[in-house]
Parts: sequence; structure tokens; C-alpha cells
Amino acid sequence: MRIRGRGTCDGLVARMPIAGHGEDVEMGEKSFQEYYPEQLSHCYGCGRLNEFGLHIQSYWDGEESVCRFQPRPYHIAIPGFVYGGLIASLIDCHCTGTAAAASYRSEGQAMGTEPALRFVTASLHVDYLRPTPLGVPLEVRASVKEVKGRKVIMTATLSADGNVCARGEVVAVRMPEHLVTK
Repeated sequence: MRIRGRGTCDGLVARMPIAGHGEDVEMGEKSFQEYYPEQLSHCYGCGRLNEFGLHIQSYWDGEESVCRFQPRPYHIAIPGFVYGGLIASLIDCHCTGTAAAASYRSEGQAMGTEPALRFVTASLHVDYLRPTPLGVPLEVRASVKEVKGRKVIMTATLSADGNVCARGEVVAVRMPEHLVTK
């Protein structure tokens, strides 16, 4: 695995950032979030233009999507463990990005083409299965359960060291056109 600084690319192969840590792993495409129009890139969780945000990045890995994130020491709940709000945010933003990518796929459109397909959360349910350790990279994987009209339903897992720590379901809805074009 080649490691490279965050946001860099050699022109041949993109890197999959371990968001929050500044390191990347090899990937062959842009993240879903890199296709968001500038006016829709300010989200705390996934907005590339939010200087204080988490900057998560999501990619297809076969029929699933994947995101990796390195929690920082200040993402603490109790010593040694990640706080639950971060876990919910990672699942939420990863799944809304996946909803956009899945919608582009189902409509036979290339990512980033017009009209911009951007999703917001209608429902977020998270089951915390075990304490999530701080200090190790987290991996979020999502699978699309259903794409129906303006709605996409996804299931997700968040793992640390190969152990599933949380499971979630997200219902995402396509952002109304008047909000997409502002």
C-alpha cells in the first residue's frame, strides 16, 4: 500500500483518504464527495470546503461503498473510546454520499453530471453494538437496499480493527431542486 499526503494525486491513481488523519490509500477514482458542486460542499461531515469538518470521502468497492476515518484524540467519549455522535455522523454522511452515487448509477448518469443529484437525511437509525476504540482507523461500509424515486435506503456498518461496532440504516431523499441550485 502506498501512502500519500491528503488530497494529493499523481494523475494516474487517486488515493482513498483515511479522513481525519491526512493519509491516503491507493484508489482508482475520485470520491463521491469530490463530485459535489461547490455550493453543496460545506457539510461538516463530508464537505470539502468546510475547513473544520471531517472531510470524509466515500468510494465504490464492488456493490458496497467504503469510507475510512481516523478519529482524533478530541473525538473522545471516555478514555480510549470514540463518542457516539461521531459514529452517527460518519454513517450519515457516508450514506448520503452513497445515495447520490447509487442514484447516478440507477439513472445511468456519470457522477458529477447535471442535474446534480444530492441527498439529505430523512431518517438515521444507529445501533451501537460495542464500544468503538479511539486510536485506530474506522471503516464504514454501506449497501443500497432500495432506490425508489427520490428515496434511497441504505444499511451500513462501522468497524474498528475488523470488529463491527455499530450498524445503521439511513433513508436519504433527493434534495429539492431549489436548494441544489442556490
